[in-house]
Amino acid sequence: MRDIAVFSGSAHPDLAREVCAHLGVPLSPTRISRFANDCLGVQLQANCRERDVFLIQPLVRPVQEHLVELLLMCDAARGASAARITVVMPHYSYARSDKKDAPRISIGGRLVADLLVAAGASRVLAMTLHSPQVHGFFSVPVDHLNALREIAAHFRRYDLARTTVVSPDLGNAKEAAAFARLIGARVAAGAKQRFAGDRVSISSVIGDVTDRDVIVLDDEIAKGSTVLELLDRLRESGVRSVRVACTHGLFAAGALKRLSEQPDVLEIVCTNTVPVPVDGEPTDKLRVLSIAPALAEAVRRIHNGESVSALFEQS
Repeated sequence: MRDIAVFSGSAHPDLAREVCAHLGVPLSPTRISRFANDCLGVQLQANCRERDVFLIQPLVRPVQEHLVELLLMCDAARGASAARITVVMPHYSYARSDKKDAPRISIGGRLVADLLVAAGASRVLAMTLHSPQVHGFFSVPVDHLNALREIAAHFRRYDLARTTVVSPDLGNAKEAAAFARLIGARVAAGAKQRFAGDRVSISSVIGDVTDRDVIVLDDEIAKGSTVLELLDRLRESGVRSVRVACTHGLFAAGALKRLSEQPDVLEIVCTNTVPVPVDGEPTDKLRVLSIAPALAEAVRRIHNGESVSALFEQS
């Protein structure tokens, strides 16, 4: 591919290298330094002039460090006369801050979107945003991918005759229903309430799960408290087996270990939108699927001016 330059910050260089391998282009080097006053500095160490520049950086821990890196990368590319700057953000952690649900609270999702555009982003390529309205926070085009095809391809290896896809809450039910259609399964959802202190309660499961093989599907798993609460309700309903799947496997505060220790959880499936943390002993229940081919194909289509939505029409 000509006239394309791909750079990565320090958040997930392995994913960036895999995307470049599928594109057949080199990953251009980036120099990230820290000055004596603790400020970050970024230098893109390849020619950007009149080129189509793609900056790959999920917002993962430490989120603020990686965000500033990304902003500086955008500014560096703009200052180097890039023809177009596309931010490839497999995980937009600030998407969870998408509404004003308390007095005098910031809407971080919109603010960070404004910062990226102000820094020079011409376009954004994202994967499984926390809620659809986050699209509207950006004043530049957003191509929104999901990992449902990759996750569905994994689960099609099993006998799905008695399978129900369960969303932990009604907010994710639409995505769960789309996934259920892909694998020919039923769908159900948890009736979830969130309280102060990030405590959650699921009072019941809406849908038929009794004596069925359940796939719990969420957009991301951080501390895992929602999934663990849902597991209690599923056990009460008499499910036959449980598998857990998500796009963004953040697994903070030992969540992967806690989920792996659940004897009735047969498998935990996520993608490599973020580096999956391994706390202590690795678990043989974890399956990490690659979304690099999907990202690479989307980058290729953006560069060539082709439809990105057509990727989903082929599903």
